Amino acid sequence: MNNITLPSPHKILDVIHETNAEYTFRVAYDDHDNIMYGQFFQLSIPKVGEAPISVSGKGDKWLEFTIRKVGKLTNGIFGLQPGDMVFMRGPYGNYFPVDEFKSKDLVVIAGGTGLAAVRALLNHFYEYPEEIKSVNFIAGFKDINSVLFEYDLKKFKTKFNAIYTLDNTREDGFETGMVTAYIEKIPFSTFKDYNVIIVGPPVMMHFAAKECLARGAEESKIWVSLERKMSCAVGKCGHCKINGTYICLDGPIFNYTRAKDLID
Repeated sequence: MNNITLPSPHKILDVIHETNAEYTFRVAYDDHDNIMYGQFFQLSIPKVGEAPISVSGKGDKWLEFTIRKVGKLTNGIFGLQPGDMVFMRGPYGNYFPVDEFKSKDLVVIAGGTGLAAVRALLNHFYEYPEEIKSVNFIAGFKDINSVLFEYDLKKFKTKFNAIYTLDNTREDGFETGMVTAYIEKIPFSTFKDYNVIIVGPPVMMHFAAKECLARGAEESKIWVSLERKMSCAVGKCGHCKINGTYICLDGPIFNYTRAKDLID
């Protein structure tokens, strides 16, 4: 019987410095084809701790994890270099229903590091544009020094209807203001069949969903990720439990018809 809580060592292949506070770690992993968009792993360092991290990219025998330096574990991970080992267990959680997205219009609204949870999905539709009718993409960041995946953002603009925003500053290629201010530019009235993905800080997801609904989107067409609440990943610690729902077991991806009631 497999022990779902037992981590195994994986070699770090590369470390990409996205910003001063976020690094992307490319890690050796053989079974990448069976990782679904939206799933996560528990990354750990022995005697330091562990944390749930979404898969931000995948390729031939590797996975990528984009990590923000916010605590004891992540501080330790930031000290690792290519060739070092990081311990992992997973994958855990459900995933975005990609098959339901195909041949339809897709809207993706991401705030800050929430972009990491949908980056691999966006790259999939960038590589296979024939699978999707259109992609309308809005990504917001605090300032220019917080912008993630600059290379990806540039290429996404060549195939997606993309808008990038900075909260309070002006820079070439970026609008100024919160992502919610630009949802009015999404042509919901022209969509016959569509889906909406919203990922980011809880407040941002709340108001972005409300704005989409005000613009005519249906609750059943909206999907969100509640990954920030997770801890043990296997439903034992209770950290992510809201009423009778365990985010790590029942999520982290939820349809808005259910997610709207998952409030602490």
